[in-house]
Amino acid sequence: MVTLEPSVLAYYAQGKEDARLRLGEGRLEFWRTQDVLRRALPTAPVRVLDVGGGSGVHAEWLAADGHEVEVLDPVRLHVEQATRIEGVSARIGDARELPYEDGAWDVVLLLGPLCHLPERADRIRALSEAKRVARPGALVAAAQISRYAGLHDFLNLGRYFEPGVPELIAEVLRTGHLPADGPFFTEAYFHDPVEIAEVGLRDAVPHGLEGAAWLMGDMETYLDDPGRRRRVLGALRAVETAPSVLGVSGHILTTGHA
Repeated sequence: MVTLEPSVLAYYAQGKEDARLRLGEGRLEFWRTQDVLRRALPTAPVRVLDVGGGSGVHAEWLAADGHEVEVLDPVRLHVEQATRIEGVSARIGDARELPYEDGAWDVVLLLGPLCHLPERADRIRALSEAKRVARPGALVAAAQISRYAGLHDFLNLGRYFEPGVPELIAEVLRTGHLPADGPFFTEAYFHDPVEIAEVGLRDAVPHGLEGAAWLMGDMETYLDDPGRRRRVLGALRAVETAPSVLGVSGHILTTGHA
């Protein structure tokens, strides 16, 4: 079985991922992902494969919406967490080697794998596997971290001026590769929006999830207020496919069909 780099597995074994999208500003990414997917998903119930689905944060609401969901993830802790969710099954596995027959799923999601495959051949392999196990015409959705997310984030937090950070960011901007030995995250790949064509899906549409809103210092307070939250989500929906905004978003979600 293909396995991820030990540094990536060790990072997620810390158990931080389950809370990342449930608390604070991470909720913006969560709610926008939910918004885009709910508009693209077929009417429930359908069979959804959540590849690299982590602890089941998205699988949970998908199952609550009436879908039959299976999470496949390389991190044992994530699989244990996802298994506890009602209506969700989970198993250990790798996005580049899916243990399913051709055309077995109505929807295939890759909301995490492409971020941790620095080699283009591995990203293409994961996408090819997703298309293989999706039935013809099925929805396939893949998430990417924006190439410019690190630069914007560190400028916003005031950390760009720390020793070594400008050089690290320059390397990410040049290659997209964040090395495993950095102090901020684990090994990752940040996509330039122009690369999204490599997803290779029919009718592919990239959606900028957070626009520039994630860089606003008081965004967490806005998200706490249901009225303001609705307005923020509506505003971001209005510009989600604008080409000039894609690179500003922290994350990009591309939807298309196998």
